[in-house]
Amino acid sequence: MAMDRLCSGLTRRDALRVGVLGGAGLTSGLALDRYLAAAEVGALAESPVKAAIFISLGGGPSHIDTFDPKPNAPDTIRGEFKPIATNVSGIEVSEHLPKLAQQMDKFVILRGVSHTLAAHELGTQYVNTGNRPLASLEFPGYGAVVTKELGGAVDLPPFVAVPTTPQKAGYLGVRYAPMNTGNTPKPGQAYTVRGMSLGGGLTISDVEKRRDLLAQLDTTFAGYSKNDSLLDGLDQFSQQAHTIITSKRAREAFDISRESPAFAQPFGETGFGQSCLLATRLVESGVRFVTISLGGWDTHQDNFNKLSKTQLPQLDTGLSALFAGLAQKGLLASTAVMVTGEFGRTPKINPRTGRDHYPRAMFMLMAGGKIAGGRVLGASDENAMGPEGKGYTPDQVAASFYKNLGIDCTKEYHTNTGRPVMIVRDGQPIPELFA
Repeated sequence: MAMDRLCSGLTRRDALRVGVLGGAGLTSGLALDRYLAAAEVGALAESPVKAAIFISLGGGPSHIDTFDPKPNAPDTIRGEFKPIATNVSGIEVSEHLPKLAQQMDKFVILRGVSHTLAAHELGTQYVNTGNRPLASLEFPGYGAVVTKELGGAVDLPPFVAVPTTPQKAGYLGVRYAPMNTGNTPKPGQAYTVRGMSLGGGLTISDVEKRRDLLAQLDTTFAGYSKNDSLLDGLDQFSQQAHTIITSKRAREAFDISRESPAFAQPFGETGFGQSCLLATRLVESGVRFVTISLGGWDTHQDNFNKLSKTQLPQLDTGLSALFAGLAQKGLLASTAVMVTGEFGRTPKINPRTGRDHYPRAMFMLMAGGKIAGGRVLGASDENAMGPEGKGYTPDQVAASFYKNLGIDCTKEYHTNTGRPVMIVRDGQPIPELFA
């Protein structure tokens, strides 16, 4: 699966320190241990919405060629694709999204989402945090905030990225960073997550020995830096890592081969589709936050071939099965779903039959929890060049996402220098989403 511009979430200083632990031989079965040394499980919160799935479409998908078609625009804008009807009267999407068209009743299309950051990295930071980037502050991604606010079970990682994510822990510290799986599942096969599965001949006895060695290193590092945010609570997380590695519940949560063939078949065989299948299983098992990344949307040239032959079929299959699967398992009411790229693409087709970066108009999808599907909110103008009216900002969408999870977006955190910062600095929830 194509992956573009994804970040580890660690600062260079923190990465060097983690590298010291890796250099001591704590690899394979204890890769998870190093992750948990940088993750803190908070108190469980009572909320009807208990989990979230965030899907990042890296590269910036075209809004016109997906969820905001303009069939009446000039041919230099509307492109090659035709709109098709969905299972909700009056709503149309691209002809290359036929399966999602039949799941329209389960999600909301936000049209006319708009911002001004046309660079991949800045746009990605914006839509993954809900805060316009600042040079002086690294904001935490959604997963880090949800992990801090809602916590998770002791024998499951609270924040899982399949296979990686652009979301960072930011000023919250690496204890709230994601566990990156590093790969995507394959159809019908037990899924091996590095650091969780006891593969390669590794036994529980081996884990115990390495755990003892880690405890010795903990003591050594504690002597050097008692207040270091990376090492804080390492003993506690070593214990949690041991619990997860040896936990039948954790191993089964990642094992998509346990799903029935009838349930798994609609997800298809691509890495993205199988990642969507895994996400449904993880939230069903109790994982709090899952991100899925699908890159390849930076279509400066050959836009229509790339979309029709590769990007849209895999998105259509995987995402439609995700919505249907969550509903079938009775999880849609308790799982918030968000789908977004970092921006849209130019309405005007360039000479290379491509579309370029365009943050002034884009789409986002939201579903689950308190959000009723089957609606389009907002609009772009007749040629999709900007929002009709005020439009929506990524900040407003972020505030709405948090509201769906029962999290107050105006709550203040403090950086390690004591600076107070609200979860979402500029933006309130979109009232129509919850009408």
